[in-house]
Amino acid sequence: MTNEAGWGATEEVAPSCYRHPDAATFVRCQRCDRPVCYQCQTPAPVGVICPECLGQAQARAPRVGRQALGGKANQTPVVTYSLIGITFFFYVLQLLPGIDATSFLAYAPLYSYGEYSAIGAPYEPWRMITSVFAHSTGFIFHILLNMYTLWIFGQMLERLLGRGRFLTLYLASGLAGSLGVMFWAPHNTFVVGASGAIFGLLGAFLVIQRKLGGETTQLLVLVGINLVIGFLPGMSISWQAHLGGLLGGALLGLIFVQTRKPSQHKLQLALISLTVAVFVGLALSHAPMFVAG
Repeated sequence: MTNEAGWGATEEVAPSCYRHPDAATFVRCQRCDRPVCYQCQTPAPVGVICPECLGQAQARAPRVGRQALGGKANQTPVVTYSLIGITFFFYVLQLLPGIDATSFLAYAPLYSYGEYSAIGAPYEPWRMITSVFAHSTGFIFHILLNMYTLWIFGQMLERLLGRGRFLTLYLASGLAGSLGVMFWAPHNTFVVGASGAIFGLLGAFLVIQRKLGGETTQLLVLVGINLVIGFLPGMSISWQAHLGGLLGGALLGLIFVQTRKPSQHKLQLALISLTVAVFVGLALSHAPMFVAG
């Protein structure tokens, strides 16, 4: 049999899933290399893993399962799905003519420094969060890549941490990304995108995996590559948001894993509250001073 190009090469036949012989697939488990169909695939930091490898990984660390960090293995990740839905909702608003939603959602350090009000830049620190839900309308892969990463890591982290902790991690990481832009980027730099929050998820997952004895080599490579890309000239990517979100998420992930014992619940709540308060305080640190007349 020849292919369409007529080179005379034989077509590769897709192997069958090792659990479902009738299902042909080219996807393989990243650990054991067995072919797995879509029913048997579990998203991993890189690629997918089969049910057996997933079970072995969970069996090797029975005391550090999802319940150890406050999550539930069988809960539906509604926060992850909601964040994706909200982000696409705002993206549609950005595309509608006559609204110019991007100008109301985007963030620039100019909006965080009170002294710039004299040149027409209002003090609007809430943009440090709204910008997380906006994306570049001229490059659809921007939102698709961010939401795909959120779909993979969001599901895992939400089931690991629980809905409240996960939502706190996502929003606080997004704020940390905006803080990176605020302190390290030129003041007229306008940014949109969930990259800071996404890097926060990666940072938290990386710390949790390492502390619990999980495999982190592939995740380190993934984070490193994406972080370096932000420094390449001409990429129009805010490395400041990436780095800020990564550091913020890693810090929160460290708190989650270091205070995971039931007896440390109050300590964890206090540390997370303090961390978020510090982030908010930094965001408001350049508020304009109002003097009563």
